[in-house]
Amino acid sequence: MDIEVNGSDLIRESSPVLQGTEGPPMEGQMVNHKGKRFTTVKEGLAYILIPTGVGPDLAKSSTTEDTQRQSVFYNPIQQFNRDLSVLAIRAFGEESIKAQIGRHEKKLQDLARKGSKRGKKRKIGDVDGVHGSPLMDGVEIVTQSGEKERNVNETASDPAMEQLGVLTTEDGGGSGVAGGRNRGAGAKGGWKPHFSILDALSATGLRALRYCQEIPFTTSVTANDLSREATSSINLNIKHNRLDDKIVPLTGNAISHMYQVAHASPRSKYDVIDLDPYGTAAPFLDAAVQALSDGGLLCVTCTDSGVFASGGYPEKTYALYGGLPIKGPYSHEGGLRLVLHAIATSAARYGLAIEPLLSLSIDFYVRMFVRVRRSPAEVKFLAGKTMIVYCCDQGCGAWKTQLLARNKEMVDKKGGKCYKHSLAQAPSASEHCECCGFKTHLAGPMYAGPIQSRAFIQRILDFLPEISGETYATAGRIEGMLSTALDETGFTLQDTEVNVESEITHFNAAEIDTQPFYFIPNALCKVIHCQGPSADALRGAFRHLGYRVTASHCKAGSFKTNAPWPAIWHIFREWVVQKSPIKEGALKEGTAGWSIIKNIPRFSGVGGENLPNTTAGVDCSNASSGEHTATALEEREWKGLGSPIKLKVVFDEVLGREKDTKKIVRYQQNPRANWGPLSMAKGPRK
Repeated sequence: MDIEVNGSDLIRESSPVLQGTEGPPMEGQMVNHKGKRFTTVKEGLAYILIPTGVGPDLAKSSTTEDTQRQSVFYNPIQQFNRDLSVLAIRAFGEESIKAQIGRHEKKLQDLARKGSKRGKKRKIGDVDGVHGSPLMDGVEIVTQSGEKERNVNETASDPAMEQLGVLTTEDGGGSGVAGGRNRGAGAKGGWKPHFSILDALSATGLRALRYCQEIPFTTSVTANDLSREATSSINLNIKHNRLDDKIVPLTGNAISHMYQVAHASPRSKYDVIDLDPYGTAAPFLDAAVQALSDGGLLCVTCTDSGVFASGGYPEKTYALYGGLPIKGPYSHEGGLRLVLHAIATSAARYGLAIEPLLSLSIDFYVRMFVRVRRSPAEVKFLAGKTMIVYCCDQGCGAWKTQLLARNKEMVDKKGGKCYKHSLAQAPSASEHCECCGFKTHLAGPMYAGPIQSRAFIQRILDFLPEISGETYATAGRIEGMLSTALDETGFTLQDTEVNVESEITHFNAAEIDTQPFYFIPNALCKVIHCQGPSADALRGAFRHLGYRVTASHCKAGSFKTNAPWPAIWHIFREWVVQKSPIKEGALKEGTAGWSIIKNIPRFSGVGGENLPNTTAGVDCSNASSGEHTATALEEREWKGLGSPIKLKVVFDEVLGREKDTKKIVRYQQNPRANWGPLSMAKGPRK
């Protein structure tokens, strides 16, 4: 049964029960609006209306014709992105709310001290919204009308704010002004913390709806889109979810809107800006960093992995991100660092420093959450946290990095710590690979600092046991990917026990990620034409030599380690000698594999000690005989990386076995055939 409605009123039809305009939205409802028939699709706690024949079918469809039927873009495959974004913004927001409460209470204490010294009462209007603060409970104050009243928390409070220890007003809503917020304003003049979000490229408004429904302390969300068709869809979905008081829909250019906000009052800036375009986010970055409040969160998605993670369009990559891409198996992590470089340089022009809290390479795109703070002093470290990369992409796959500047720690006249910023010496590497002798290619410049925050990731993981699997359908994958990303932080100075009750601490401004990329064992075995070791055996070999090793979230079967490349190839040479002899004639003279096995370059450690050439002179044609095994297994020591390292390579599977307490899904399985970014939405023809 179809029911036509006039104007903007909605009548919902759900088989077998018909819901009226006052009934709640339900998944699978059929809605007729202005002669069009829509199907209600639920994701998280939000409901969106999709034209019948496009929405639910799209998740199961695989044809280009089906994906091009959309007039407003919606991709169900991106639910992982949206689930993760809700949890990440919630983790950041809780810290932001606590910081606001701390600043507000300190201000009240300062005002109370000053007032007691002067011996007179202060009017509420002079305090910038002190009424309703937890510190003012039971304190007699004087209102602007001159009447005395006692603050006894009589106003209704939001349960989410109560959990954070914050008194809220009865309305529980924000100012409703696009691009702004009424800081500390409540229905009765009471103070409440603010948390505003801009969904700059909103399409159906699904993200904006979920942020309002699932992040309880959100005060206002602005949902913007350039397409009037999209804005109509956003309005329809806002009404369908009954969120008219919290979401402000806008039709306009996102860049223009963010510049307007950036140059208006500081109070109008957003706490969170989410950029999720179809393609690159590069054109939006300059405006976005300026429209964020101090310490705000920038969420960025880039789906043009064919540009930033491949060598096919280096000129395009440089134009968009200010650097050249990496060509090789680790190109996706290089792409992450290129996008971060673009964000960092955009922010640095305005005295803003960035702190990547979570940076992930996911499927066909990258997603990152970056805190942006006003700190001209930290901006000075950026050149020393920017690198170029020498890539042996045509040889053995090794890489070496070169920082553009140096941040040298010194002691000032008072005995305190300070830094001197100077030019770096160059070059740091030969034009030929130190492992195989092949020519290298340049990539970058790109961001060289840490790209993950251990405390931030742990906060998100702590949410997972308490959330609903029905609301967050991808929670299992979120746990697996974030657990892997958490393991990667063990190579940085953050390798400490995380106190999740404490603040998400700032990075050391001078910190460098010394292990910026991963390697893939199967790719290395392909170079030397041998069968690969098991993951446990390989991890055991690295750990036996004193190195750290973990998986990378970017690709299944990848590893990250603090071992230098010559040590990595030393382990694989020992694998050939001990476990997997090369077939006669498999390696041809002049190839990278031949150079590694036959003519082994020597390498130096930090202290200048050379690694003994344990398998020098191995004849590839006799590699299967094992006659050099005794020499290879001779136990020696090499003083590199500050401590003695045993050179005897033992492929200990017990030592390398991961001690997971439970099975987690670390890598995505294809949800359906021909899935991916889908085609761009086609609006109505003019």
